[in-house]
Amino acid sequence: MRLLRNLEDAGCDEAMIQKYLQLYYEGRSKEQYRLLSMRRAALLDRIHTSRNMVDCLDSLIYIMRKEEAKI
Repeated sequence: MRLLRNLEDAGCDEAMIQKYLQLYYEGRSKEQYRLLSMRRAALLDRIHTSRNMVDCLDSLIYIMRKEEAKI
């Protein structure tokens, strides 16, 4: 089923998939949107956290290169 594959590819665990399917069969689309939106927000938070980590590393690399250029 394409829907299951999509949810799995989005990193949804079994509990979330079961909840989504339950809401689907009950016709509760607003709750489905809410569930997906919450997952999306969690993924975006991870992206932002990772981006901040990359920025910190970039800063350290810049400082190291600047120091090496002085030598």
